[in-house]
Amino acid sequence: MSWARKPKERPLEMTDLILKNARIVLADDVIDGSIVIRDGKIAEISTGPSSIGEDMDGDYVIPGLVELHTDHLEGHYAPRPRVRWNPIAAVLAHDAQVASAGITTVFDALRVGIDDDSDMTSADMRLLADAIEDSVRQDRVRADHFIHLRCEVSANDCQKGFAVFDGDDRVKLASLMDHAPGQRQFVDLATYAYYYQRKLKLNDVEFQAFCDKRMADSARNSRVNRDAISAACHERGIVLASHDDATTAHVDEAISQGIRVAEFPTTVEAASASKGAGLGVLMGAPNVMRGVSHSGNVSARTLAEKGLLDILSSDYIPFSLIQSAFFLGEVVEGISLPQAVAMVSKNPAAAVGLDDRGIIEAGRRGDLVRVRVDQHVPVVRTVWREGRRVA
Repeated sequence: MSWARKPKERPLEMTDLILKNARIVLADDVIDGSIVIRDGKIAEISTGPSSIGEDMDGDYVIPGLVELHTDHLEGHYAPRPRVRWNPIAAVLAHDAQVASAGITTVFDALRVGIDDDSDMTSADMRLLADAIEDSVRQDRVRADHFIHLRCEVSANDCQKGFAVFDGDDRVKLASLMDHAPGQRQFVDLATYAYYYQRKLKLNDVEFQAFCDKRMADSARNSRVNRDAISAACHERGIVLASHDDATTAHVDEAISQGIRVAEFPTTVEAASASKGAGLGVLMGAPNVMRGVSHSGNVSARTLAEKGLLDILSSDYIPFSLIQSAFFLGEVVEGISLPQAVAMVSKNPAAAVGLDDRGIIEAGRRGDLVRVRVDQHVPVVRTVWREGRRVA
């Protein structure tokens, strides 16, 4: 096969990282062999035993995971209402957790457009972005961090919040979302009430007023904000994602705006239309593990069974990403381990134009994860980013 090269094309060097006796998960196969990392990139892959190198003891070696949508950072920065943690410390705590879960590339989701009931502000988001970027510059972080702007297009201050990130070249992805009740994620108002009425501790009259305001904001703001932000993203080369599409009309709107990733479609209809239009269909890894959506929408397993699932995201549980990669094939017939691993590495990388990572093959970045599976749970033993051990 083309990935195996024997004899080696050049002598091994003292600075090479060599991983031997590994079960290597390639794009379309699993082989037993060795990997050589040189100057941060995969230099060679070979089958069979090797007398030199770090012994993987038969563990899996998979590509470093690529996470496109995690809301996890915010919880480290604001762990309790009205509590704010040091933003650099929050970034480092978040970074350690994602790296130890095998994630070597992460898109940290920051809010654009703040709900009236939130105690977060656009200034908080800018502070976190600054902490991310300073930590990247100072080489404090283990994973490769980018910024994903979660644009709540129904919010009055959506465009103002987006402007806070003008000229920020670490912003590589933006999603357009509208969480107003009665549509998209919350078609079922009973589910919306369970989610928000309990959270905000509102009585029925107060909750109805809350819903009426949200729906009025959406009617007034959604279209103009979608158009403005999608145009700005195209101008700046920021990849666009839709969020919680439920109908073919939603997908048609997304296509007209140049959307490339369909995040969390809520129905088979929307997922099928997105897939047919060439959008990468992204679902939550927690949905895969639980078998159901926490909002009562379509199951990620159902989309996988129908061939409509391309990308998985850890969303709110970092470890769920690698967990789902080793679990999906157990619950959905016909999905191989390489196919499931591609959903957390190759496919998300390709969706946002990161063509230098996501696959174990010569010339790609040496972003690798050593994994042992114990009682159906993947145990992350070592993580390398560009050939450097980070966990």
